[in-house]
Amino acid sequence: MRALSADVVAVLIAKTARTFCYGFLGIVLPLYLAELGMSAPAIGVAITLTLFGSAALTWAVRRPAERFGPRAPLLTLVTLSAAAALLLLGFTWPPLVVLAAILGNVAVGAGETGPFLAIEQVVIARAVAAERRTRVLGLYNFLGYGAGAIGAAAVGLAPGYRALFATFLAAAAVQAVAYSRLRVGAAPARRGAAARTSAPLIRRFAALFAIDSFAGGFVLQSLVSYYLHVRYALDLDALGLIFGVAQILTAISVLLAARVAAHYGLLPTMVVSHLLSNVALIAIAAAPTASAAVALLFLRQLLSQMDVPTRQAYVMAVVADAEREAAASLTNLSRTIAQAITPAVTGWVMQAIALSAPFVLGGGLKIVYDVLIWLTFRDVVLRDEA
Repeated sequence: MRALSADVVAVLIAKTARTFCYGFLGIVLPLYLAELGMSAPAIGVAITLTLFGSAALTWAVRRPAERFGPRAPLLTLVTLSAAAALLLLGFTWPPLVVLAAILGNVAVGAGETGPFLAIEQVVIARAVAAERRTRVLGLYNFLGYGAGAIGAAAVGLAPGYRALFATFLAAAAVQAVAYSRLRVGAAPARRGAAARTSAPLIRRFAALFAIDSFAGGFVLQSLVSYYLHVRYALDLDALGLIFGVAQILTAISVLLAARVAAHYGLLPTMVVSHLLSNVALIAIAAAPTASAAVALLFLRQLLSQMDVPTRQAYVMAVVADAEREAAASLTNLSRTIAQAITPAVTGWVMQAIALSAPFVLGGGLKIVYDVLIWLTFRDVVLRDEA
């Protein structure tokens, strides 16, 4: 791969530092809240509030990013992350812990959504040529998942929660240094009616991505961690190792995505890999042992995130350059809001229906999304190919 620009390198460093922390926070958060006395439904509500906070931040950063460029809003977000880490270090009252998770945009899934992603993918889209976009976005996601895997594995090595929260604070400082070196400017000016031609596509993306994320809210990493802990009595050390391996497999899959997409196209790669992963997701509900459940989880992670860099590259390829902030923000916003609804419901579903029911509900809805995304976009021509 040819040398990357300074802006892309800065984004990659920040992504790595941030997702290393998300790797352990996504596992620790529900267990920490449980130790502080919160019930399963209350933990589901807490995760929902965290996701709504992420959605609000995603909406808030769009206009500043369009007007001033990515540097200022990203530095503002990092300041909020530092404040969140200080809250976690200073207080154990559950509402303040939940507030810290909201301010820090703590990711509670295997992948990242929210304001950082919405801005960073636009920086990358503008900094690299179209033919390299999927590969660089694959590297971006690979570093995120790889760092998340190491962060998940670090759960078993940390001497306690405070050490992990202090690491979260240090990572915010690393991100601040990286973002301070960004030089990319604001979005190019819109050109009247021509700049609005992508709006119908953006709305379709947002609606369909919302279905996928609504389904994903049933099986967030935090909730899967809770399920494995309750159903199979797996302890924190085991969970850290499991999700560490799962994220390594995910990191491998996002690197493979560019190769597969080069042969079969962005949309077929998105749909087929995602659909197969959802079959494995549903099968977890019927796993008789912890080993079987973990094996199916690993298979799912090897396939499910192959659509991430292809999806990001696809969205950036079908909209005008001036609309990329809008496309990234609105699609991430719709994903985050939709994902925020289901965790609160999931806690109730686990208690009232079956502990494993969220896997069937989530996987089934995701298969519906796969079919709809193919039927909706199979005839759309990429701007780079037009």
